[in-house]
Amino acid sequence: MRSDLQILEQWIKPHSRVLDLGCGDGELLATLTHDKQVDGLGLEIDEANITKCFARGLSVIEQDIDNGLTNFTDSSFDTVVLTQTLQAVMRPDLVLDEMLRVGKECIITFPNFGHWRCRLHVSVIGRMPVSKFMPYQWYNTPNTHFCTVRDFEALCAEKNIRIVRRAVVNFNSESTWIAQRWPNLFAVTAIYHVTK
Repeated sequence: MRSDLQILEQWIKPHSRVLDLGCGDGELLATLTHDKQVDGLGLEIDEANITKCFARGLSVIEQDIDNGLTNFTDSSFDTVVLTQTLQAVMRPDLVLDEMLRVGKECIITFPNFGHWRCRLHVSVIGRMPVSKFMPYQWYNTPNTHFCTVRDFEALCAEKNIRIVRRAVVNFNSESTWIAQRWPNLFAVTAIYHVTK
């Protein structure tokens, strides 16, 4: 399982009600169901991933989160999770509002586009970086918003969102002291636990 998922799994309470937005093939929900006995529900738009979720015995709804979460009532979940999807939605600020409306707390992970390698690549090569971690060209990437650690924290401050905790990892999926000290420069992936 990806390192960001391993970290956030520790932050989810056993037997809680979890909504996983953009749940992909259901890897996280399956792990949480097995290890933490959560009551989980996934939202996904890719039909192949929905089929994989069903094969795992998971509950999943085909839904585009860019259209909101109006089919869920306020505080209907203990935790709402959004992993590696914030940068791909049309309005991350509105998605975050909806997450905090339907969930008592939220966990968000995203790639940090402020990482020094991204900066250096653009500065020296003059083109958007392509890597194993971000394998897309600028014209076919699902990423529509290039968020940094500082950008996300500024958005949270603007919306009076409380950051409960933050974890960051590098390319080796390690949480190093340098990434903890200067996350905007050295974190590859940021993991945030937030609430109202």
